[in-house]
Amino acid sequence: MHAVRLHAFGPAENLVHEEVADPVPGPGQARIAVAAAGVHLLDAAVREGHQGPLPELPSLPTVPGREVAGVVDAVGADVDGSWLGRRVVAHLGMAPGGYAELAVTEAERLHGLPEGLDFAAAVAAIGTGRTALGIVQFAEPGPRDVVIVPAAAGGIGTLLVQYAKNAGALVVGLAGGPEKTARVRANGADLAVDYTAPDWPDAVRAYLGGRAATIVYDGVGGTVARETVALLGPGGRHLVFGWSAEGIGMGRGYFVEGVSQSVLGPAMLQKAGGLRALELRALDEVVRGRLRPAVTRFPLAEAAAAHRALERRGTVGKVVLEP
Repeated sequence: MHAVRLHAFGPAENLVHEEVADPVPGPGQARIAVAAAGVHLLDAAVREGHQGPLPELPSLPTVPGREVAGVVDAVGADVDGSWLGRRVVAHLGMAPGGYAELAVTEAERLHGLPEGLDFAAAVAAIGTGRTALGIVQFAEPGPRDVVIVPAAAGGIGTLLVQYAKNAGALVVGLAGGPEKTARVRANGADLAVDYTAPDWPDAVRAYLGGRAATIVYDGVGGTVARETVALLGPGGRHLVFGWSAEGIGMGRGYFVEGVSQSVLGPAMLQKAGGLRALELRALDEVVRGRLRPAVTRFPLAEAAAAHRALERRGTVGKVVLEP
């Protein structure tokens, strides 16, 4: 098979598309003929040699990627043979191996997919979708809320906008540049604002007409976060998530709930009833059409280009590699 391997930590060019031996499923495992593999910003950080929230860096060479969808083409001992030929999606957990034509995972991680569900959308649901649903547990929106979503054109931001709108909230989506703000508007945000414009907070205040924001879902941090926090009213909730978010200064007596990637997992699981419960809920929301993931697709052989585009914020929604 062909896979993308990293032989040395460093720039995106270190990702090499090459031929490697086919993986063989062991006891309790299944092999997936990959149709779509998710790319995460964490993959790019690990590629450069940054450990991030991982317990340790992977041994080299390694095949990055932890989210795959496709068709089961082989199973190991003690695995129900009815999985063979089924359309599935799986999050590989801490084990890499997704950037490949074939990927092996524990059979207990598999989720069956209905016919007609796009493999790339399923990949977005199993990773980005479960994270978005885990985030909103800490600040559930409702019809009385004014929700601001920085990075609203990203994978998680796209779904947070949709979720808040489904809950009846007024939603303001922030994104960089006219193309992304147009996508945010098309995604259902009541107001889409270009945060690269110097007067964007004034545009938000004018639109709200005296109302204050009640919830901010912030995975960005930095200057944008500080300006967004200033739009919150007393008692407003500012939820910080994502290991890559820049630091921000707090104050003004707001209730601020910070959830970093390192603690999001345990807190999220305690509220959700387990990781698989979140995955099932995310997939159900996508199948029902209530959540509609945005996807930027690249051929598997162009994984390096996918990383570069993701790092320079040149993508919309979930980045997916397709063999």
